[in-house]
Amino acid sequence: MPKNVICLWYDGAAEDAAGFYGRTFPDSAVTAVHRAPGDYPNGKQGQVLTVEFTVLGVACLGLNGGSAFKHSEAFSFQVVTDDQAETDRYWNAIVDNGGTESACGWCKDRWGLSWQITPRVLLDATTDSDRAAAKRAFAAMMTMKKIDIAAIEAARRGISRA
Repeated sequence: MPKNVICLWYDGAAEDAAGFYGRTFPDSAVTAVHRAPGDYPNGKQGQVLTVEFTVLGVACLGLNGGSAFKHSEAFSFQVVTDDQAETDRYWNAIVDNGGTESACGWCKDRWGLSWQITPRVLLDATTDSDRAAAKRAFAAMMTMKKIDIAAIEAARRGISRA
């Protein structure tokens, strides 16, 4: 196990969540499932206690700690995508699996974990040295849930798509 691992708290669903991430994202997999050696406040001996997994190469540990803590937008995975097809694939996988859409490229999976599905084009556009172009791209992004790359590129160039 690496020295730095992201620990994510789940209410009994760590194995399901890790399996979904492993099936959805490249360089992602469940690497170990550990069962409780004895009873604990939110579970019984033999139940899945922790799950080791990777998400896009990032080491994670899912802890089935019970209902005391919930995920929040204070933590999210940002997935940088190369094109609209990749953006759509990840967004749709999360949302169509019981997740919810949010704004500006953010969505939540069915377990409440936040994801930013962020095309490189968006990052380039909103940091453009041409501040007017960056402002137009940013304004366009603010109207979106899932990012529409063509609309971001048009806004960056100053082309109205209305």
